[in-house]
Amino acid sequence: MPALPGRVRAFLFALLALCAGLAVLPPAQAQDNPSGLPLPRFVTTRSHPINVRVGPGTRYEIAWNYTVSGVPVEIVQEFDTWRKIRDMDGEEGWVHQSLLSGSRAGIATPLLANGEVIMHAGKSEDSPARARLAAGLRVTISECDGTWCNVSASQTGTHQSWVGWVRQAELWGVYPNEEFD
Repeated sequence: MPALPGRVRAFLFALLALCAGLAVLPPAQAQDNPSGLPLPRFVTTRSHPINVRVGPGTRYEIAWNYTVSGVPVEIVQEFDTWRKIRDMDGEEGWVHQSLLSGSRAGIATPLLANGEVIMHAGKSEDSPARARLAAGLRVTISECDGTWCNVSASQTGTHQSWVGWVRQAELWGVYPNEEFD
């Protein structure tokens, strides 16, 4: 290889150093968020009532409110201490971060219209059914493996509760192939 002039060699070394530096930078996914956490992400409402506003601050009008806690919502944007959330119906609004919890919950969403979500005793369609969950029933999610989620559910007005496995595709509140425990 022929010898390169000093300026060209210096330029190539600088370019090489810059490329090497970029290779070790963390992903930009969480860099622009005040929390440093990835967007979007699922959380739940912490308390009740919660005012959902049209903008990030108390000076903005209230669009609607949540009257119960534990509702799964998706954080899609952050501004200072305010989080823009999206609900299951696609409605968006802003809430203060202190009104949200990192706990995971989901809503039963049967794949077939007028269907039910089957809660199984294990991570298999062949596993015995523990319960049949009506569309729209809220469940608490303890873990997901990318295909199945371990959930608990209870029937309003009774002391009955169930724990079992539900296909991840039949829950709103988790992403496809998402894994956590």
